[in-house]
Amino acid sequence: MKRSKHRAHKEEKSGDDAAILETENLEKGMFMGGQDPDTVSLASVTAVTTNVSNKRSKPDIKMEPSAGRPMDYQVSVTVVEARQLVGLNMDPVVCVEIGDDKKYTSMKESTNCPYYNEYFVFDFHVPPDVMFDKILKLSVIHSKNLLRSGTLVGTFKMDVGTIYSQPEHQFYHKWAALSDPDDITAGCKGYIKCDIAVVGKGDNIKTPHKANESDEDDIEGNLLLPEGVPAERQWARYYLKVYRAEGLPRMNTSIMANVKKAFIGENKDLVDPYIQVQFAGQKGKTSIQKSSYEPIWNEQIVFTEMFPPLCKRIKLQLRDADKVNDVAIGTHFLDLRKISNDGDKGFLPTLGPAWVNMYGSTRDYTLMDEYQELNDGLGEGVSFRARLLISLGLELLDTSSPEITCSTEVQVEGVPNISEAATGKVEEFFLFGSFLEATMIDRKIGDKPISFEVTIGNYGNETDGVFKPKKKGMKGGGEEEESELIQNSSDEEMDDDPDLAAVAATPPMKPVITDRNYFHLPYFERKPCIYIKSWWQDHRRRLYNANIIDNLADKLEEGLNDVQEVIKTEKAYPERRLRGVLEELSNGCSQYLALANKDQNQSGRTRLDRERLKLCMAEVESIGQQAKTMRSQVKKSTVRDKIKLAQNFLQKLRFMADEPQHSVPDVFIWMLSNGKRMAYARVPSKDILFSSVDQETGKECGKVKTVFLRIPGKKGFGPAGWTVQAKLEVYLWLGLTRQRKDYLSGLPNGFEENKLSRPGMPPSPPISLTYMMKQIFQLRVHMYQARSLFAADSTGLSDPFARVFFSTQSQVTEVLAETLCPTWDQLLVFENVELFGTAVELRDDPPIIVIELYDQDTVGKADFMGRTFAKPVVKMADEHYGPPRFPPQLEYYQIYRGNCTAGEMLAAFELLQIGPNGKADLPPIDGPTDFDRGPILPVPLGIRPVLSKYRIEVLFWGLRDLKRVNLAQVDRPRVDIECAGKGVQSALIPNYKKNPNFSTLVKWFEVDLPENELLHPPLNIRVVDCRAFGRYTLVGSTAVTSLRKFIYRPSDKQANNWSTSEEIIVVSLEPEQNFKKMDTVVKLDSCSDAVVKVEVSDDDKDGKGKKKKRKKGEDPEDDELDESMLDWWSKYFVSIETLTEMLRSQEAALSDSEDKDEMDITEGGEIKPDDFPVKGKRGKNKKKKSVVETPERKKPKLDELQVYPKELEGEYGNFEDWLHIFNLFRGKSGDDDDQNVADEDRIIGKFKGSLCMYKVPLSDDISRDTGFDASMGMFQNIPHNEPINVLVRVYVIRATDLHPADINGKADPYIAIKLGKSDIKDKENYISKQLNPLFGKSFDIEATFPMDSTLTVSIYDWDLVGTDDLIGETRIDLENRYFSKHRATCGVASNYAIHGYNVWRDPMKPTHILAKLCKEGKLDGPHYGPGGRVKVANRVFMAATEIEDENGLKKPTEEHLALTVLRHWEEIPKVGCKLIPEHVETRALLHPDKPGIEQGRIEMWVDMFPKDMTAPGPALDISPRKPKKFELRVIIWNTDEVVLEDDDIFTGEKSSDIFVRGWLKGQQEDKQDTDVHYHSITGEGNFNWRFVYPFDYLMAEEKIVISKKESMFAWDETEYKIPARLNLQVWDADHFSADDFLGAIELDLNRFPRGAKTPKQCTIEMVTNEAEMPMVSIFKQKRIKGWWPFVARNEEDEFELTGKVEAELHLLTGDEAEKSPAGEGRNEPEPLEKPNRPDIALLWFLIPFKAMKHLVCDQYRWLVIKIVVLLLLVAILGLFIYNMPGYMVKKMLGA
Repeated sequence: MKRSKHRAHKEEKSGDDAAILETENLEKGMFMGGQDPDTVSLASVTAVTTNVSNKRSKPDIKMEPSAGRPMDYQVSVTVVEARQLVGLNMDPVVCVEIGDDKKYTSMKESTNCPYYNEYFVFDFHVPPDVMFDKILKLSVIHSKNLLRSGTLVGTFKMDVGTIYSQPEHQFYHKWAALSDPDDITAGCKGYIKCDIAVVGKGDNIKTPHKANESDEDDIEGNLLLPEGVPAERQWARYYLKVYRAEGLPRMNTSIMANVKKAFIGENKDLVDPYIQVQFAGQKGKTSIQKSSYEPIWNEQIVFTEMFPPLCKRIKLQLRDADKVNDVAIGTHFLDLRKISNDGDKGFLPTLGPAWVNMYGSTRDYTLMDEYQELNDGLGEGVSFRARLLISLGLELLDTSSPEITCSTEVQVEGVPNISEAATGKVEEFFLFGSFLEATMIDRKIGDKPISFEVTIGNYGNETDGVFKPKKKGMKGGGEEEESELIQNSSDEEMDDDPDLAAVAATPPMKPVITDRNYFHLPYFERKPCIYIKSWWQDHRRRLYNANIIDNLADKLEEGLNDVQEVIKTEKAYPERRLRGVLEELSNGCSQYLALANKDQNQSGRTRLDRERLKLCMAEVESIGQQAKTMRSQVKKSTVRDKIKLAQNFLQKLRFMADEPQHSVPDVFIWMLSNGKRMAYARVPSKDILFSSVDQETGKECGKVKTVFLRIPGKKGFGPAGWTVQAKLEVYLWLGLTRQRKDYLSGLPNGFEENKLSRPGMPPSPPISLTYMMKQIFQLRVHMYQARSLFAADSTGLSDPFARVFFSTQSQVTEVLAETLCPTWDQLLVFENVELFGTAVELRDDPPIIVIELYDQDTVGKADFMGRTFAKPVVKMADEHYGPPRFPPQLEYYQIYRGNCTAGEMLAAFELLQIGPNGKADLPPIDGPTDFDRGPILPVPLGIRPVLSKYRIEVLFWGLRDLKRVNLAQVDRPRVDIECAGKGVQSALIPNYKKNPNFSTLVKWFEVDLPENELLHPPLNIRVVDCRAFGRYTLVGSTAVTSLRKFIYRPSDKQANNWSTSEEIIVVSLEPEQNFKKMDTVVKLDSCSDAVVKVEVSDDDKDGKGKKKKRKKGEDPEDDELDESMLDWWSKYFVSIETLTEMLRSQEAALSDSEDKDEMDITEGGEIKPDDFPVKGKRGKNKKKKSVVETPERKKPKLDELQVYPKELEGEYGNFEDWLHIFNLFRGKSGDDDDQNVADEDRIIGKFKGSLCMYKVPLSDDISRDTGFDASMGMFQNIPHNEPINVLVRVYVIRATDLHPADINGKADPYIAIKLGKSDIKDKENYISKQLNPLFGKSFDIEATFPMDSTLTVSIYDWDLVGTDDLIGETRIDLENRYFSKHRATCGVASNYAIHGYNVWRDPMKPTHILAKLCKEGKLDGPHYGPGGRVKVANRVFMAATEIEDENGLKKPTEEHLALTVLRHWEEIPKVGCKLIPEHVETRALLHPDKPGIEQGRIEMWVDMFPKDMTAPGPALDISPRKPKKFELRVIIWNTDEVVLEDDDIFTGEKSSDIFVRGWLKGQQEDKQDTDVHYHSITGEGNFNWRFVYPFDYLMAEEKIVISKKESMFAWDETEYKIPARLNLQVWDADHFSADDFLGAIELDLNRFPRGAKTPKQCTIEMVTNEAEMPMVSIFKQKRIKGWWPFVARNEEDEFELTGKVEAELHLLTGDEAEKSPAGEGRNEPEPLEKPNRPDIALLWFLIPFKAMKHLVCDQYRWLVIKIVVLLLLVAILGLFIYNMPGYMVKKMLGA
């Protein structure tokens, strides 16, 4: 039976049965823990993970908990602009808030679409979980100022985790939709366009290519939402019901309570729990249940939030209320992605009702809890805290229904109690454990007696005590709260004696010394056991489901690791192994479906269980299908791509296996020393859960598991957490009590059970096991060498030794001084190792060996450097010691230090059984005896690698950038090279300051190295400084771990006769079609006869004649292509556009190729333009990438340059084509998570040189070459390294996304350049308050290589007072560029021209360059022939032969021909390589204080001209284009159909006093108003009024440039670039109150709808449906007249038409405007005539009459009649009373 997969490879006889062998192996049930993909491909993993027998499970090699350690994060937010803000005439400010940090933009006045373009950066140093739960909130506030906080318009919320999970960790130019939290019925309140990026340490963010504006104006298509989230999000209510909690720890935080208890004797529960829930930046709390360990709330917390939410996690925290401060008891996170699914058959978030378990600090109550942050959810909990019964539901709201509440405040309501049965049936669970071995106990723990305690939930915990359940006399371990649960469980047979419900701890035992660092416990043959009974709801199905999926995932992961190992070690047929893996996956998937089908009809499930089961089945089915189809497509060429796809499956499976509804809590194992808790391990309960079905059983159930105990909490971070606290071999089994008949079956056989004897009682589980059988072994450890170890001393080296542990023994290798690549070559023999169990089991499944590496220090204790595991090859006494298994082979094992890799170790391990005859049967130990190492045994012959003689040649070029060592400068350095004990020294550099290069260039040495290249030892490079009196100081060192790239491989004989066959390249002259430029070069074998055709675009030919022809073309846009107008910037902007298109097509290609992955890729076929973008092709022919273009709209034909979106070094392999740079390190390695970043500070200098190794003797062919210089060895044709003077010309174009340096969130950047002694600071030309400054400057510096070889370009922030701050800098190694074969001195332009914008700038013409290259490469040529042909070697090129000078005269020239050859130089056989084109590179700016986090980018390029050649011409003028002066004249002729706003008090007519206001965006202070057209009754207004707006405009960027002071305190003007947009508004003038805003329109002057001819044709469509309308640009049309609509939003938030305006727009350049000036309004010059308005002069006279008529006749008619009648009556009555006395007197007197 095979021992491991690793062996299986070695035994393969023929390739074909490989796959069969391996699948056999796999079916034997292998287990594997989660490994990082970067670490998987080494033998330690393979050796440990590939168990065949199923008695033991595999330990996890990584010790340190990764969660909870704080890291650096930087969140950058650019607020570009806002649109469609709801509200009239607002002054908006955008507030960006992350957690508690707030930052505000400036305020923009009276606009609904403000343009900001402001950049904010937030820095954090927190653990990842805390970071990703922070909420990013964007809100728009209206009219905020110092005195008032303003009113909120709308907000947008998203958690940082969502942003981080985006591709590239960013959203770029996306629109965030705002909603009003106080009124959810209101709909969208507007949009903010922003860029958001989250950068962690070591992430690099690619700036996406700028899409063109029109794409981004499509708001709906570019919403700020992750993939798959619908654009229209609905409001929803999230109902989180909290029923009750149980199992709270005994705790109390106030001392007073204890005092009170002592005096009054109150024995109340000392905890007042409540639940706090946080979601999407809102908090809700339940009520507080006073003094209760089993609180019952029955409450629901209701959140109102959009759905789907952009916040992933709901945080539930159980807290203890206290008068002083509340403390968390435990925290649980609900991940919404796990409880919902957005697929077609998906489901809304739902959960429970289910119990969730909370973990945190230990349950023992202490006054100051040192692990308190574990209770807040930071880091891995070290003990069970409580469990909580909750459920979550969601209801989508219909916001149109009237009874809905508008606010999003959190509400708390009561809910009815839930029945016991709803959460599942309670069952009795039984946990059994046996401790087989406890070794590697840290000496610091002391020699007090040690015991181990196992707990599950709150059972088995000493502090909680063991309680006797109250009801029905049932017994069981645990607390009172369980007693209620027990009553519904079936009344099964139980132990009557309460004490035996649990034996949760092993008996204390004094440890015994193993060695200097560790103790072990002397268990020998008596192994202590524990068992616990506990009661939980029976939700095993959930765990079973997770186990099956996990099992699938583990097998897949292990298979993939295997395939990667095969690829890495270059074994044959990785594709067969991958096919086997995929086949196994699809079989596993179908097995899962069979099991899950049975499972579907089970009752008692929550909705989430049912939905998840459906989802898992669907997903697994589709994975199975895909795996099946993929299997048939795996070819050798596609293995890597298919592995990537298979890794996606792995992620999906892992995600599905994570069960959100818990059931049985995890098991904790604690080590107690003298009753004090020292270290713990946490075992997920699902891993040890038993099932009668094999696939459902946990991967560690009934197996011996190696467990390493860790320090709890924060102390476990860093070095303290890396030392093993203890290593246990434990056997665990968890299942229902009624299933427990074979709970011992997985133990190694050969034991007797020791039980407590209790007469008349049923038997209890054993409390210990006694092993009767033991086997004696000898372990041989062959420690050969290690490489790339951790640097533990300040010199940057270590003194490593290895300590090997097996069972209870340990041994050490010798200490090797000062090396990171020790070759111990030592055999360690462990005698008389006793192992328990049967021989067969031990053969198939031996225990693991732990190897730890230490650094020996003269004082103090040795430093830990890393650890790895291995499994030995076992030979039983009756087996033959011989092939295929013996002797074992050396293998590499990955060494870990915490979570980081720390080198590799080459070793082999064999475990040999000592039979009845004693050691006589063992194979003899025979090492080479030619050297005397005393008692140290070397690795025996059969195991050590076979050696051959190699010669290593070293090119010593020079040393650079050496820093001080122990405060003294390095003056006389020397380089020592060592490999496998042999070496060579360089010449001494007599004066490092004067000349840091070596005088002797090449030296060599011979050495014996292994035949197998993978086993080559590293080569060590050390630099020492020779000081006075013969002292040496080590300056720095480095190790070249892999020599493979330096191995010289003679070129193929076949390829050497290339000169015989004629091969032609034709460069076609006919113009190509316009669809897609495509470079169709087919790589041919160099000796075949073929014609290769390279298509060259029009602009590769002499480009002047054809422009003339095209002038007659129909395309009006090209008419402006006037040569004199073009400058360098025209070229630059066109090139940027090309880059954008290229990146876009690449992205499309990538996504295509993912879709097309099913389509198989044929090898070697001709590449057709349509199948170009498939991944596999990209690497083969680099040049293809750069030529893809998809011109959607016609671009002007210009000569272009190459814009590299990254550093030039990245594109050309650091320019190490022959001169390599080796960084020298000194000082200890950083203890950071990511060691590569920390290494930056350890670099003390660089060694430049190269290596070449080959087997000797070498064949004679090589030296026959003409001009072979023997002293130079393999390094022929290398320039000399004497100092050279060079003119360095640095062009800096612009910087982007700089990190703000001032309080206002801006910076005042300027350039500083340092090279050798030259230090240029361009301080006076700083650019005020800009984060994207355009510099456009060039600097000339004279330098001497090698002294001045590093150019530093920095951007500083100018400050009025104090020193200027560095924003970021970039360093360029000029020397390697200068000497590179890629010719990086001066880029080769795409065309040769002698005048104009594309003038040739290299002092050497193309013909000279070509002649020089041919001479250096010993090539035949160049031969210029008739008809525009040139021949170089055996390639023929064709091109144009004429050139036009300034006066338009044509002259014959060969330059075009030469240039064509240079641009295709990589196709020249033997010496060809790509020459660097004319280019601009984009370099990241870094700051030494924030390593690894980009502080911005700089676009630049460098030219270098040797002083001994022709002097170059003047530098190119790249100074930024000055904005052109323009004047926009807008004549407002008339308005029509303007809404009538005023009701006349007297006349009751609707009318408006109309005036129009206009301004250019960004220039609100220059707003201009027409006069008022009073009293318009029809909405018609006549104005004849001219607005005049002078502005500065950049044509290329389509932006207006404004310079103004930011505030009255500003020191200087700030330049803003703003899109050219004209705002026109119509208003109603009021005399005494504020004017009323009626409507507006914003016209983008570059593309706005053409005005309608008549008011009738002018509709609201022109604004709402822009896409359909014909668009015009004022910069092309110059003059436009027409009607445009005014719009405003109504109450329903929809646009409505509020008027129309007839306007005429006239654009003039500054000069034209000066020649023909025009006055504002109707003023001179060119006055406009007065409008013909209805005469309102007499209005004042008429108004009283009109008013009377209106009042009397219309409004108050009846009232007037009533009043008149009443007055008449009163008058009559008055007269009556007045006249009556007189009348009566008359009557009485009878007069």
